[in-house]
Amino acid sequence: MRRSADKAWRCGRYLLQPQGYRAFIPESLPPQPPIKMDDEMWSLLSAADLGLGRLDGAAQIVPNPDLFVYMYVRKEAVLSSQIEGTQASLVDVLEYEAGKTRRGLPDDVVELVNYVDAMNYGLERVREFPLSLRLIREIHARLLEGVRGQEREPGEFRRSQNWVGPPGSTLSEATYIPPPVHEMKQALGDLENFLYHQTPMPVLVKCGLVHSQFETIHPFSDGNGRIGRLLITFLLCQQGVLRRPLLYLSYYFKRNRTEYYSRLQAVRDTGDWEGWLKFFLRGVAEVAAQATDTASRILAMQQEHRRLIQSRLRSANALRLHDHLFQRAVTSVPETAKCLSITFPAASRLVMELEKLGLLKQLQRERHPRLFAYDPYLTILREGTEESPA
Repeated sequence: MRRSADKAWRCGRYLLQPQGYRAFIPESLPPQPPIKMDDEMWSLLSAADLGLGRLDGAAQIVPNPDLFVYMYVRKEAVLSSQIEGTQASLVDVLEYEAGKTRRGLPDDVVELVNYVDAMNYGLERVREFPLSLRLIREIHARLLEGVRGQEREPGEFRRSQNWVGPPGSTLSEATYIPPPVHEMKQALGDLENFLYHQTPMPVLVKCGLVHSQFETIHPFSDGNGRIGRLLITFLLCQQGVLRRPLLYLSYYFKRNRTEYYSRLQAVRDTGDWEGWLKFFLRGVAEVAAQATDTASRILAMQQEHRRLIQSRLRSANALRLHDHLFQRAVTSVPETAKCLSITFPAASRLVMELEKLGLLKQLQRERHPRLFAYDPYLTILREGTEESPA
């Protein structure tokens, strides 16, 4: 790609296409001139690094960190999908997982279930293989498997021009037009090279650059936003910054949606990489602090509820069910009987006892078997998803 010392062109330039529209042709990374690491940038980077360190440490004090991650992944699926207009909730995902059937499942819920699958698949793969275009396509295929509209081309980079704009907008009404296909392929190759780039650079700065560049290239017919946000988590885990995938920026991007999109657009329009990266680093520090607080609150809640069960029920099976609810926050009597290896009547009594204690709450849905949610746990996890009570 052509390199320019002109700051306004350091991210790329708009070029008139034969069809009459102006598409954006991105420059390769890293930016030239280089990112200006002023005092504010260093301060934000330091705060973000400190926040990630505290989060990584906090995750280790949770009795079973993997169960905490299990639920956090599902919360991120909800938040990231809500940015794209999906209306399904965290409880919808948990209900599906309790029933294990896609028959009659609404499209919005399918998209959330796919997001969880795509994230888990990607996290498993990056443990052994470098993040690459091939892996990104594999993750995209899982994200869009079985969803409405096969024109989305699951697992394939787009073969035609796409654009960004309000729902129903045409190419001439677009707010942003990514590179045409032949330029997109070059830009993707450059991005993959940058992923392997060994030049010393703070990992968080690299994550911010990669996310912005991916959104600028917009290589898929659909799902670009969700894949771009997943890349942040994959890079942090692959680079060893986090031992577990607990940093998800979708809540921050959703709450600051207007600034999020304007910062990305300012990179393209004026080359303002610094403004985007400062916004990004603020988000990392803020979300890391929130996640650390959430881990502490969940730990305190777990200990409080164990004491409540021990004093009121004095039941080993009740404690075992409580542990199970941290992995599956929605359960039924048959599932309780199965996971604890007890009879159906015994499981029914156990569920009713935890319901009387205020730990379980029956979901107000017409289905059989009846489902019960670990309501205090879900109340903490649902913060920011703007769901109505179950």
